[in-house]
Amino acid sequence: MRKIRILIAKPGLDGHDRGAKFIARALQENGYEVIYTGIRQTPKQIALAAVQEDVDFVGLSLLSGAHNELFPKVVEELHNVGTDDIIVFGGGVIPNSDIEFLKSKGIRAIFGPGTSIKTIVDFIENESKSRNSKIG
Repeated sequence: MRKIRILIAKPGLDGHDRGAKFIARALQENGYEVIYTGIRQTPKQIALAAVQEDVDFVGLSLLSGAHNELFPKVVEELHNVGTDDIIVFGGGVIPNSDIEFLKSKGIRAIFGPGTSIKTIVDFIENESKSRNSKIG
């Protein structure tokens, strides 16, 4: 059985990647294949990398405050390149008041500072099971 593949990306001009690198490493340690794109990626670059790497999930990290613009743009770009089955989640310093908006734009979950790795792993496992049951 193929391992779950996850792309971790930093959209926009946010250059702070400590959290994204931490999440990427922790997910690798939990048995996932993780690709980290690095900082300052455009939504289109992220979507193209997701398709090229054949990922199941895209995890976005942002601290700059542009999440309401950039996260939905990544979902839009994924749609533009012909893939609507990649599950997108986000993290960073995101006000609770923005979470429902982001979910309405296709971001499946938002994880703030201090979220346990177990919570993120549980999300990935639950979404994977749900996705596979819809396919099979």
